[in-house]
Amino acid sequence: MIRRLFAALALGATTLLAGCGYNDFQRLDEQTQAAWSEVLNQYQRRADLIPNIVSTVKGEANFEQETLTKVIEARAKATSMQVTPETLNNPEAFSRFQKAQGELGGALARLMVVSEQYPNLKANQGFQDLRVQLEGTENRITVARNRYIKAVQEYNVLARQFPTNFTAMVFSYGVKPNFTVANEAAVSAPPTVSFDKPAAPAAPAASK
Repeated sequence: MIRRLFAALALGATTLLAGCGYNDFQRLDEQTQAAWSEVLNQYQRRADLIPNIVSTVKGEANFEQETLTKVIEARAKATSMQVTPETLNNPEAFSRFQKAQGELGGALARLMVVSEQYPNLKANQGFQDLRVQLEGTENRITVARNRYIKAVQEYNVLARQFPTNFTAMVFSYGVKPNFTVANEAAVSAPPTVSFDKPAAPAAPAASK
């Protein structure tokens, strides 16, 4: 009799949790964490390519040092950030991470554009191989980010809608931060680089 009572209670609890969205929260939370891990993996892959790119570019005489320095500094900033599972639940930390990665992506994009002005780099097979790897990694980053955005959107809908929002409050399933639309536009926009030399100053007028 007692066993039957416990079994009935267990069945009732399971049905109740399923009905209030608890199981969905479990599934979607795991899904967002897996998607986030893939985003981090691809960002790390990009960071690992940069030292070889920088080393190759340094061998090019008179390469634009400001561009190279910005890439080095942006990588140092991005890789120094401590990213933990809690970052997914901390909008400020997530925003800082997003901004650092966006700055690194922008600095790298500018470096690639500038490198087009150096024939030796264009003819350097090692550099071209690194360029192809970087382009492939950037594509994988885009795919991973899109999967994460979709996973978080699905999770956040569950956390906000009725009646599963009550389950979210009871079990502390808070709304997760996501990549912003403004940032998406920024990272997808091509960098603007001008190679025009400043005009020579006008000669002073002859005195009468």
